[in-house]
Amino acid sequence: MAARRSPATTAAASSAPDETVEPQGAPVRQRDLVAGLDKGLQVIEAFDQERPRLTISEVAARTGLTRAAARRYLLTLCHLGFASQDRKLFALTAKVLRLSQSYMHSARLPRIVQPELMKLSRELKEASSAGVLDGSDVLCVAATSAGRAISSTLQPGTRVPAWCTANGRVLLAAWPQEAVQEWIAQQALQPRTPQTLTDPQRLAAEIEQVRERGHAAVDQEFEPGLRTVSVPLLNFRGETVAALNVSVHASRMEMDELQEAALPPLRQAQAHLRQIL
Repeated sequence: MAARRSPATTAAASSAPDETVEPQGAPVRQRDLVAGLDKGLQVIEAFDQERPRLTISEVAARTGLTRAAARRYLLTLCHLGFASQDRKLFALTAKVLRLSQSYMHSARLPRIVQPELMKLSRELKEASSAGVLDGSDVLCVAATSAGRAISSTLQPGTRVPAWCTANGRVLLAAWPQEAVQEWIAQQALQPRTPQTLTDPQRLAAEIEQVRERGHAAVDQEFEPGLRTVSVPLLNFRGETVAALNVSVHASRMEMDELQEAALPPLRQAQAHLRQIL
Protein backbone atom coordinates (compact mmCIF):
# COMPACT_ATOMS: atom_id res chain seq x y z
CA MET A 1 0.00 0.00 0.00
CA ALA A 2 1.34 3.42 -0.89
CA ALA A 3 2.07 5.69 2.02
CA ARG A 4 -0.25 8.66 2.43
CA ARG A 5 1.41 12.02 1.87
CA SER A 6 0.87 14.74 4.42
CA PRO A 7 -0.83 18.00 3.36
CA ALA A 8 2.52 19.77 3.52
CA THR A 9 4.09 17.21 1.23
CA THR A 10 1.17 17.40 -1.18
CA ALA A 11 1.37 21.21 -1.28
CA ALA A 12 5.09 21.09 -1.93
CA ALA A 13 4.63 18.57 -4.72
CA SER A 14 1.93 20.71 -6.37
CA SER A 15 4.20 23.76 -6.44
CA ALA A 16 6.00 22.80 -9.63
CA PRO A 17 8.77 25.15 -10.82
CA ASP A 18 6.88 26.09 -13.98
CA GLU A 19 3.91 27.27 -11.89
CA THR A 20 5.93 29.64 -9.73
CA VAL A 21 4.72 33.23 -9.98
CA GLU A 22 7.16 36.03 -9.28
CA PRO A 23 6.05 38.71 -6.81
CA GLN A 24 4.55 41.79 -8.45
CA GLY A 25 7.27 44.28 -9.38
CA ALA A 26 10.06 41.71 -9.07
CA PRO A 27 12.58 41.67 -11.95
CA VAL A 28 11.91 38.95 -14.49
CA ARG A 29 14.72 36.49 -15.03
CA GLN A 30 16.06 36.30 -18.58
CA ARG A 31 15.70 32.51 -18.61
CA ASP A 32 11.96 32.91 -18.05
CA LEU A 33 11.49 35.00 -21.20
CA VAL A 34 10.63 33.64 -24.66
CA ALA A 35 12.80 35.58 -27.10
CA GLY A 36 10.92 34.29 -30.13
CA LEU A 37 7.62 35.70 -28.88
CA ASP A 38 9.27 39.04 -28.16
CA LYS A 39 10.71 39.27 -31.67
CA GLY A 40 7.52 38.08 -33.32
CA LEU A 41 5.54 40.82 -31.61
CA GLN A 42 8.16 43.36 -32.68
CA VAL A 43 7.60 42.29 -36.29
CA ILE A 44 3.85 42.83 -35.93
CA GLU A 45 4.44 46.26 -34.37
CA ALA A 46 6.69 47.24 -37.30
CA PHE A 47 3.57 47.80 -39.41
CA ASP A 48 1.60 51.01 -38.87
CA GLN A 49 -0.62 53.52 -40.64
CA GLU A 50 2.30 55.15 -42.42
CA ARG A 51 3.88 51.86 -43.45
CA PRO A 52 1.13 49.24 -43.89
CA ARG A 53 3.24 47.20 -46.36
CA LEU A 54 6.89 46.38 -45.75
CA THR A 55 9.68 44.41 -47.36
CA ILE A 56 11.85 41.98 -45.44
CA SER A 57 14.69 44.52 -45.36
CA GLU A 58 12.38 47.23 -44.01
CA VAL A 59 11.07 44.94 -41.26
CA ALA A 60 14.65 44.03 -40.35
CA ALA A 61 15.60 47.72 -40.14
CA ARG A 62 12.58 48.62 -38.01
CA THR A 63 13.02 45.74 -35.56
CA GLY A 64 16.80 45.37 -35.36
CA LEU A 65 16.58 41.77 -36.59
CA THR A 66 18.82 40.30 -39.24
CA ARG A 67 17.28 40.00 -42.69
CA ALA A 68 17.26 36.22 -42.39
CA ALA A 69 15.48 36.34 -39.03
CA ALA A 70 12.95 38.90 -40.28
CA ARG A 71 12.19 36.63 -43.24
CA ARG A 72 11.53 33.64 -40.98
CA TYR A 73 9.21 35.60 -38.69
CA LEU A 74 7.29 37.06 -41.62
CA LEU A 75 6.88 33.64 -43.25
CA THR A 76 5.72 32.22 -39.91
CA LEU A 77 3.13 34.98 -39.54
CA CYS A 78 1.94 34.28 -43.09
CA HIS A 79 1.71 30.56 -42.31
CA LEU A 80 -0.38 31.32 -39.21
CA GLY A 81 -2.62 33.73 -41.11
CA PHE A 82 -1.53 36.91 -39.34
CA ALA A 83 0.25 38.31 -42.42
CA SER A 84 0.05 38.09 -46.19
CA GLN A 85 2.67 38.35 -48.92
CA ASP A 86 2.45 40.05 -52.32
CA ARG A 87 5.75 39.49 -54.09
CA LYS A 88 8.32 41.36 -51.98
CA LEU A 89 5.78 43.15 -49.80
CA PHE A 90 4.22 41.88 -46.58
CA ALA A 91 1.13 43.18 -44.78
CA LEU A 92 -0.84 42.25 -41.69
CA THR A 93 -4.19 40.52 -42.09
CA ALA A 94 -7.45 41.06 -40.23
CA LYS A 95 -6.59 38.07 -38.04
CA VAL A 96 -4.32 40.37 -36.02
CA LEU A 97 -7.50 41.97 -34.71
CA ARG A 98 -7.99 38.83 -32.63
CA LEU A 99 -5.16 40.06 -30.40
CA SER A 100 -6.84 43.41 -29.77
CA GLN A 101 -10.24 41.75 -29.35
CA SER A 102 -8.78 39.53 -26.64
CA TYR A 103 -7.83 42.66 -24.73
CA MET A 104 -11.05 44.56 -25.36
CA HIS A 105 -13.18 41.59 -24.29
CA SER A 106 -11.16 40.62 -21.24
CA ALA A 107 -9.58 43.81 -19.87
CA ARG A 108 -11.35 45.54 -17.02
CA LEU A 109 -10.50 49.14 -17.91
CA PRO A 110 -12.38 49.46 -21.25
CA ARG A 111 -15.47 47.72 -19.84
CA ILE A 112 -15.59 50.08 -16.85
CA VAL A 113 -14.84 53.27 -18.77
CA GLN A 114 -17.15 52.79 -21.75
CA PRO A 115 -20.41 53.45 -19.84
CA GLU A 116 -18.98 56.73 -18.54
CA LEU A 117 -18.03 57.73 -22.08
CA MET A 118 -21.59 57.06 -23.17
CA LYS A 119 -22.93 59.27 -20.35
CA LEU A 120 -20.59 62.10 -21.35
CA SER A 121 -21.58 61.72 -24.98
CA ARG A 122 -25.30 61.86 -24.21
CA GLU A 123 -24.91 64.88 -21.94
CA LEU A 124 -22.56 66.93 -24.10
CA LYS A 125 -23.37 65.50 -27.54
CA GLU A 126 -19.64 65.46 -28.24
CA ALA A 127 -16.99 62.80 -28.75
CA SER A 128 -15.18 61.29 -25.79
CA SER A 129 -12.34 58.80 -25.44
CA ALA A 130 -10.03 57.18 -22.89
CA GLY A 131 -6.39 56.27 -23.37
CA VAL A 132 -3.31 54.86 -21.69
CA LEU A 133 0.35 55.70 -22.14
CA ASP A 134 2.33 53.28 -24.32
CA GLY A 135 5.89 54.42 -24.90
CA SER A 136 5.76 57.74 -26.74
CA ASP A 137 2.10 57.39 -27.65
CA VAL A 138 -1.36 57.34 -26.14
CA LEU A 139 -3.27 54.20 -27.03
CA CYS A 140 -7.06 54.65 -27.19
CA VAL A 141 -8.83 51.89 -25.26
CA ALA A 142 -12.42 53.16 -25.39
CA ALA A 143 -14.29 55.85 -27.31
CA THR A 144 -17.62 57.17 -28.49
CA SER A 145 -18.17 59.65 -31.31
CA ALA A 146 -21.68 60.89 -30.44
CA GLY A 147 -22.40 60.62 -34.15
CA ARG A 148 -19.93 63.37 -34.99
CA ALA A 149 -17.03 62.91 -37.42
CA ILE A 150 -14.29 64.81 -35.58
CA SER A 151 -11.09 62.79 -35.93
CA SER A 152 -10.18 59.32 -37.18
CA THR A 153 -7.99 58.90 -34.09
CA LEU A 154 -11.00 58.86 -31.73
CA GLN A 155 -11.58 55.13 -31.84
CA PRO A 156 -10.25 52.13 -29.89
CA GLY A 157 -6.86 50.87 -31.02
CA THR A 158 -5.58 54.13 -32.49
CA ARG A 159 -2.34 55.73 -31.34
CA VAL A 160 -1.49 59.43 -31.07
CA PRO A 161 1.65 61.22 -29.85
CA ALA A 162 1.52 61.84 -26.12
CA TRP A 163 3.33 65.18 -26.08
CA CYS A 164 0.86 67.14 -28.22
CA THR A 165 -2.45 65.64 -27.07
CA ALA A 166 -4.55 66.33 -24.00
CA ASN A 167 -4.73 62.71 -22.84
CA GLY A 168 -0.98 62.41 -23.29
CA ARG A 169 -0.16 65.49 -21.25
CA VAL A 170 -2.47 64.36 -18.46
CA LEU A 171 -0.73 60.99 -18.34
CA LEU A 172 2.74 62.55 -18.43
CA ALA A 173 1.74 64.93 -15.63
CA ALA A 174 1.50 61.90 -13.33
CA TRP A 175 5.30 61.55 -13.55
CA PRO A 176 7.86 63.53 -11.56
CA GLN A 177 8.86 66.66 -13.48
CA GLU A 178 12.44 65.45 -13.89
CA ALA A 179 11.20 62.27 -15.59
CA VAL A 180 8.97 64.38 -17.85
CA GLN A 181 11.93 66.50 -18.95
CA GLU A 182 14.01 63.40 -19.70
CA TRP A 183 11.14 61.94 -21.72
CA ILE A 184 10.68 65.16 -23.71
CA ALA A 185 14.38 65.19 -24.58
CA GLN A 186 13.93 61.85 -26.32
CA GLN A 187 11.01 62.97 -28.51
CA ALA A 188 11.10 64.40 -32.02
CA LEU A 189 8.96 67.48 -31.47
CA GLN A 190 7.89 68.06 -35.05
CA PRO A 191 4.98 70.50 -35.51
CA ARG A 192 1.67 68.88 -36.45
CA THR A 193 -0.12 72.21 -36.98
CA PRO A 194 0.83 75.91 -36.73
CA GLN A 195 -0.39 75.80 -33.09
CA THR A 196 1.77 72.85 -32.00
CA LEU A 197 3.96 73.58 -28.99
CA THR A 198 7.43 72.29 -29.91
CA ASP A 199 9.79 74.12 -27.55
CA PRO A 200 10.98 71.54 -24.96
CA GLN A 201 11.08 74.00 -22.06
CA ARG A 202 7.64 75.42 -22.78
CA LEU A 203 6.24 71.92 -23.20
CA ALA A 204 7.70 70.84 -19.84
CA ALA A 205 6.24 73.95 -18.22
CA GLU A 206 2.82 73.23 -19.77
CA ILE A 207 2.83 69.67 -18.40
CA GLU A 208 3.76 71.05 -14.98
CA GLN A 209 0.74 73.37 -15.17
CA VAL A 210 -1.43 70.40 -16.16
CA ARG A 211 -0.27 68.66 -12.98
CA GLU A 212 -1.18 71.72 -10.89
CA ARG A 213 -4.63 72.37 -12.36
CA GLY A 214 -5.59 68.72 -12.78
CA HIS A 215 -6.59 68.83 -16.44
CA ALA A 216 -5.14 69.46 -19.88
CA ALA A 217 -6.56 71.62 -22.66
CA VAL A 218 -5.11 71.31 -26.16
CA ASP A 219 -6.28 73.66 -28.91
CA GLN A 220 -5.52 72.32 -32.42
CA GLU A 221 -1.96 71.29 -31.60
CA PHE A 222 -2.36 67.72 -32.76
CA GLU A 223 -4.87 68.15 -35.58
CA PRO A 224 -6.38 71.26 -37.22
CA GLY A 225 -9.87 71.94 -35.91
CA LEU A 226 -9.57 69.55 -32.95
CA ARG A 227 -10.01 70.96 -29.43
CA THR A 228 -9.74 68.61 -26.45
CA VAL A 229 -10.02 68.73 -22.67
CA SER A 230 -8.76 65.81 -20.58
CA VAL A 231 -8.61 64.70 -16.93
CA PRO A 232 -6.71 61.82 -15.33
CA LEU A 233 -8.49 58.65 -14.28
CA LEU A 234 -7.28 57.64 -10.83
CA ASN A 235 -7.64 54.33 -9.05
CA PHE A 236 -8.57 54.01 -5.38
CA ARG A 237 -4.89 54.49 -4.44
CA GLY A 238 -4.76 57.82 -6.28
CA GLU A 239 -2.57 56.47 -9.11
CA THR A 240 -3.18 57.66 -12.66
CA VAL A 241 -4.19 54.62 -14.73
CA ALA A 242 -5.66 56.33 -17.80
CA ALA A 243 -6.95 59.64 -19.16
CA LEU A 244 -10.46 60.68 -20.17
CA ASN A 245 -11.28 63.45 -22.63
CA VAL A 246 -13.97 65.31 -24.52
CA SER A 247 -13.20 66.57 -28.03
CA VAL A 248 -15.01 69.06 -30.27
CA HIS A 249 -14.49 70.66 -33.63
CA ALA A 250 -13.17 74.21 -33.40
CA SER A 251 -15.94 75.51 -35.65
CA ARG A 252 -18.55 74.60 -33.04
CA MET A 253 -16.99 75.68 -29.77
CA GLU A 254 -14.27 77.97 -28.43
CA MET A 255 -11.68 76.56 -26.06
CA ASP A 256 -13.00 78.37 -22.99
CA GLU A 257 -16.54 77.23 -23.81
CA LEU A 258 -15.34 73.64 -24.08
CA GLN A 259 -13.66 73.76 -20.68
CA GLU A 260 -16.69 75.37 -19.05
CA ALA A 261 -19.05 72.77 -20.52
CA ALA A 262 -16.91 69.64 -20.32
CA LEU A 263 -14.90 69.89 -17.11
CA PRO A 264 -17.79 69.48 -14.62
CA PRO A 265 -19.07 66.21 -16.16
CA LEU A 266 -15.49 65.01 -16.67
CA ARG A 267 -14.84 65.60 -12.96
CA GLN A 268 -17.98 63.68 -12.08
CA ALA A 269 -16.90 60.75 -14.23
CA GLN A 270 -13.44 60.94 -12.69
CA ALA A 271 -14.84 60.76 -9.16
CA HIS A 272 -17.17 57.89 -9.99
CA LEU A 273 -14.52 55.83 -11.73
CA ARG A 274 -12.05 56.32 -8.88
CA GLN A 275 -14.36 54.30 -6.64
CA ILE A 276 -14.25 51.26 -8.90
CA LEU A 277 -10.83 51.39 -10.59
